[in-house]
Amino acid sequence: MRAEQITSVVDRLDSTAAGGPARRAADRPRTSMTVRRHRAFFMFASPWIIGFLLLTVAPMAYALWLSFTTFDGLSPNWRFVGLDNYRELLSDSVTWNALGRTGLFAVTSVPLSIIAGLALAVLVNRPLKARGVFRTLLYLPAVVPPVGAGIAFKQVFDQNSGAANGVLNLFGMDALGWLADPYARYVLLMTVLWTAGNIMIISLAGLQDVPRELHEAARIDGASAWRTFRSITVPLLSPVLLFQTVTGVIASVQTIMPLLLAPESTTAGVTLVPQSNYLYMMHVFAQYFAIGRYGYASALLWVLFVLILVATGLIFRFTSGVVFYNVAPEAKK
Repeated sequence: MRAEQITSVVDRLDSTAAGGPARRAADRPRTSMTVRRHRAFFMFASPWIIGFLLLTVAPMAYALWLSFTTFDGLSPNWRFVGLDNYRELLSDSVTWNALGRTGLFAVTSVPLSIIAGLALAVLVNRPLKARGVFRTLLYLPAVVPPVGAGIAFKQVFDQNSGAANGVLNLFGMDALGWLADPYARYVLLMTVLWTAGNIMIISLAGLQDVPRELHEAARIDGASAWRTFRSITVPLLSPVLLFQTVTGVIASVQTIMPLLLAPESTTAGVTLVPQSNYLYMMHVFAQYFAIGRYGYASALLWVLFVLILVATGLIFRFTSGVVFYNVAPEAKK
């Protein structure tokens, strides 16, 4: 009997060492805690996940299907054409010209808006009187809805009754057609720079995160203000500048502001825009609502989506060596 008891105890010890019932009982509370955590995560994230699937993935999938058809939005007489819309897109000179204008607009507006926002951030980061008031006033244009901003700029730069030409008349100068070529592109650029307060706030947060000890050490070493800004502030702000570049490029290629700045409309209710402001999204808008080519317009949107992915990847690829992340090597892994 004693030998059997000893054997039973040894078997229970082996079972415990090998992950038997005793170990499983000890692991059961930990496993249930993990399950509860996962369940809580998906419960709180489910509204966003459901919204993303219904409002983003489903429309994109529907647009992808439309891009292979001749659907016009109304007529039931549509047919599947495969890649014909994409082949037409590649040979459409209007599409390529609109894409070129959009690229030029992005290359011009994004750096200017980032520089303007950073300059304003440096200005309001200084110990000035009523600094909070200046920050508020500079940020206010960023909270104005785009529709309101477009209408306001249209009124200001109206050729007949606009304030811009009123100022020119005070100096004896002739009125200009601001909303027509070749000045329309500059008005569009002004609308982008007018909302630089949004970039200012993000840059200001980055500036306040720069350690003051580094600036003091540079000042002791005799570095000038410009050298300190170029060698210390800008490298530490590089992640913020990268974020602003990526989001700025994505926003600039999707701009629809020229539609609001257009001076007149056609009899069909489709707004005309100057040739210099006929950007890619304006071409998409025309294909959808002026011509009713839903299939071709959907193909244009999917090409734009791919181009945005490529542009974003290239930005990350070519800036990987100049973006400084102030984290430990272990954290980066």
